[in-house]
Amino acid sequence: QVQLVESGGGLVQAGGSLRLSCVASGRTFADYHMGWFRQAPGKEREFVGAINWSGRSTGYADSVKGRFTISRDNAKNTVYLQMNSLKPEDTAVYYCAARSRSGTYWYTERIDHYNYWGQGTQVTVSS
Repeated sequence: QVQLVESGGGLVQAGGSLRLSCVASGRTFADYHMGWFRQAPGKEREFVGAINWSGRSTGYADSVKGRFTISRDNAKNTVYLQMNSLKPEDTAVYYCAARSRSGTYWYTERIDHYNYWGQGTQVTVSS
């Protein structure tokens, strides 16, 4: 089992920045690729971005590309989501998720490909 705990959410004005953190425990963090997802009120959960186990590869949804950056520190069992140039439409609950390294590819946007989820952290962007 992997436990994930997000933090860093809050209220920010449009154009501002936030950095979310997700701390993992329970298993070897480097055994997992990590993803970030978000869910706005009344909408389905959607993919934001992902990072491979080593941190050398990342991928992003078009809606956040160029504004959001994912990184990880395996020594601290932590993955980060740096969010810049925030927009009101970025308002959502943000979740981190983990999926095992086993398999032939690391990148996936599919929710059902991730095995473990955090409880989420609220991000609200005011206009």
